[in-house]
Amino acid sequence: MSGKSVSSSLQRNASFAIACVLASLLGGCASVHNLPLNTPTSSPMPGFIRPAGAAEAIPARRISGDTVVGLAFSGGGTRAAAFAYGVLDRMAKYQIPREGPLLDHIGLVSGVSGGAIMAAYYGLKGPAALHDFRARYLTQDLMAQLDTSFSLGNIARAVGGGVNTDNKMRDWFNTNLFHGATFADLAGRRPVALINATDIYNRTPFLFSPQTFAAACSDFAQYPLAAAVAASAAVPGAFAPVVIEAYPDQCQTPLPGWVTAAAANPHASPLLQAYARGLTDIRSGRVKYVKLFDGGLIDNYGLSGITIIRAGQRTPYGPLSPEEAINMRRMMFLVVDAGQGPKGNWSSTLEGPAGRELVGAVVDVLVDANARTSYTAFEETMKAWRESIVKWRCGLKASEVAQLRGRSGPWNCRDLKFTIARVSFDQLGAERARVLNAVPTSFTLPADTIDTLTQAGGDALDANAAFQGFIRDM
Repeated sequence: MSGKSVSSSLQRNASFAIACVLASLLGGCASVHNLPLNTPTSSPMPGFIRPAGAAEAIPARRISGDTVVGLAFSGGGTRAAAFAYGVLDRMAKYQIPREGPLLDHIGLVSGVSGGAIMAAYYGLKGPAALHDFRARYLTQDLMAQLDTSFSLGNIARAVGGGVNTDNKMRDWFNTNLFHGATFADLAGRRPVALINATDIYNRTPFLFSPQTFAAACSDFAQYPLAAAVAASAAVPGAFAPVVIEAYPDQCQTPLPGWVTAAAANPHASPLLQAYARGLTDIRSGRVKYVKLFDGGLIDNYGLSGITIIRAGQRTPYGPLSPEEAINMRRMMFLVVDAGQGPKGNWSSTLEGPAGRELVGAVVDVLVDANARTSYTAFEETMKAWRESIVKWRCGLKASEVAQLRGRSGPWNCRDLKFTIARVSFDQLGAERARVLNAVPTSFTLPADTIDTLTQAGGDALDANAAFQGFIRDM
């Protein structure tokens, strides 16, 4: 290593350190925060879930036929949104014999950060979202609405809480995509759209769901969809945390029994116990303001929320309806992963990482490790769910089966197959994956890059062996 390269590295690191020290001194004068948008209510959850004691944590959406598809869109800014869009666009070309378009069988879309933008818009508009998502979001310049300059003032604001409040991004989402839609506009729609953020105090996923808002005695129906997506994409430092205020004195709606049980059970899974304790802290008033950041911090795949929702069911089939569970023969769950591989060249030099590269490397380690853990937990959840549905189905009387199926005739209670597959860059070959991994995590990308990512999403779906096996099996 030359003396010149060492000197240059030291100068860069020294400049970064000096800027951070100065920013720390100024941070107390540069406080940035968001105001909570949620409102109190004495009767949370009407129209979204059944009264206390009911099983479903989210509203049941009926899917006709015997095929159910679930999708989870990873974080990764517009890179992730474009890749997810490409998967959906290619999926639109597939038909199920005698049952119609495959898109009509999507029961759930879960999203994190950039993936949450696609998930929320698809949840709101269904297949019609594919007609204008590219024009309304993918090729637009969201970054132009935000303060992204690297300056001492912005470093100070980042240290003080965040450079940007959420209002500019929220307003932009409303103007271009959601037009003032709230979660009331998602009620009764299929697929269910699950938006995930990170509760940084409890270090758990924050689910934009009726039961979460019920813990805060807050009106979930009127919460803006754009605000939830902004929370899911609120990168620490670039944004101040999105705030949800708790109103524990405003309602008497009891927490679901599984929440209080899991919070008190030392043998519950760590994820479920931490989430349940977070809800009890909100309801008790110990947590007055829930602070939310990018959902990718806790789970960049958006799978933990689904694991939690399934764990909270009191029936062997929830959140599916009994009619869906009795008729289902195949479920495919696709994890659409637009995460980046390792980056930077410091692994080939003696020094580094340092400065911003060090911060980025540490964050990448945490994000990737959490995502892998969530995937493993999700696999176990799906395995147990399939077994519980089979046990329930095989225990039904013939008359109950006929009533739920809406017809009689041959039926095999054990004929149920769950498939989980991950669709990612690395399934397209090393060179193509290298190009795609080089696309930055940004909210604005060139139109040709958008098209490259969209094409990659479709090609990765076609190349996925598990998905093609699922199609053949149908």
